Amino acid sequence: MILATPRKRPVLATWDARGVCFRMYTEEEAKKLGVVGWVKNTSQGTVTGQVQGPEDKVNAMKSWLSKVGSPSSRIDRTSFSNEKEISKLDFSGFSTRY
Repeated sequence: MILATPRKRPVLATWDARGVCFRMYTEEEAKKLGVVGWVKNTSQGTVTGQVQGPEDKVNAMKSWLSKVGSPSSRIDRTSFSNEKEISKLDFSGFSTRY
């Protein structure tokens, strides 16, 4: 998942996870935290996405993705990549992609 943070600028990172209803719960958590971006299933059976927002909220989302997830998920590993500051948010909300 790509994560972004407006300190002065947003941050970016990518992630992968697996789990039942993981996308639905990810979208719900992202909206609760106030981050923007997207989530989708991959052809490998994992879930991937992008999150952007203030650094503390992005870090809270990363923690949720790594340790909590959906009630029926099993998180074996979470991989974040492409973390960086960005000049502006690319999204106005959070959505599930198909």
